[in-house]
Amino acid sequence: MPSIPLPFVTALLLVVLLTRMVGRDGISFRPLSLFVSLCAVQAIVLGLRWNFDWSPAHFFQPILAAMLPPLAWLGFEDLRRPDAKIRRSSLLHVIPMIVVAVMVFVWSDPIDMALIVLFFGYGCALLWAARQGPDTLSAARFGDASAASRALATVGVLFIVAAAVEIAIALDIGGDSGPAMIVGFANFVLLIIVGYAAAIAGRSRAPEEPHSRVADAQGQVLRPADGAPEGDAQILAIVDRLMRERKLYRDPNLTLDRLARRAGVPARHISAAVNRVHGRNVSQIVNEYRVKEAQQLLAETAAPVTSIMFEAGFVTKSNFNREFLRVTGLNPSGYRRSVRHAERDT
Repeated sequence: MPSIPLPFVTALLLVVLLTRMVGRDGISFRPLSLFVSLCAVQAIVLGLRWNFDWSPAHFFQPILAAMLPPLAWLGFEDLRRPDAKIRRSSLLHVIPMIVVAVMVFVWSDPIDMALIVLFFGYGCALLWAARQGPDTLSAARFGDASAASRALATVGVLFIVAAAVEIAIALDIGGDSGPAMIVGFANFVLLIIVGYAAAIAGRSRAPEEPHSRVADAQGQVLRPADGAPEGDAQILAIVDRLMRERKLYRDPNLTLDRLARRAGVPARHISAAVNRVHGRNVSQIVNEYRVKEAQQLLAETAAPVTSIMFEAGFVTKSNFNREFLRVTGLNPSGYRRSVRHAERDT
């Protein structure tokens, strides 16, 4: 039985990731979805170049490579900024692709160096964004924000690694078939890992709220009568009221942007206040409200743990168990057993 070449295995895996990414919650194609699609196309083009020496691939491959870093940046910006701001800045990120496309047909010698600078520059920019923590991804679900932040850092690191791979290619190590195969294999591994990280981040994006719900939220903000809140204590009091009185944490699609709209406070102000006062990010604080709700349900009801997880606002069992352990030092089942033992002892 003939084996399937690695490039096409890579492309197939990326298509599977893309299908799961687009199909979840009806999320439409967005920059990170397009990025994963482009990774799949790049894998096929690389396969045609390395396995079949398809001559047009020598022209398409550098252009596709130049598209990857800007599209990844726009994808994560889609989780960080309102759509209007992204649209205004997106044209600037088309310039690298245009420059490389022109170089392919006019002056191909510096293409390798241009790609190295491009991958290294965007890799550093993504790492800089990742250092700001999960709260910078204000359109990501709170339950997925930490994973999306790790994906952001991963893509940044791998772009820098990709720059190193481009240096290896520029040094023409392909003169020996052994090193050339290693470089080619590294390209496909990078595409799979980068595509997987982008898919994780893309799936963290909450669906758009219906217009009516957005209007309701904006009409019920908790802005103080004397104007915008002043001081961290006032901001945290508004957030606490939203959590305790309106049980906002029960919304599995809750994001920092949605919380900010309901609080009538800019997202960055909420994030800064939480960080200064509690030394944690907003997603951790929201998950602590969820854990408190789960503790109460575990102690007072016989409902299954999975049902309690959803009732409290968690989406995945892994995140529920991890956050419950962080807050209480026990897993949910262990906590329920400890409560039952304490009741019997009394």
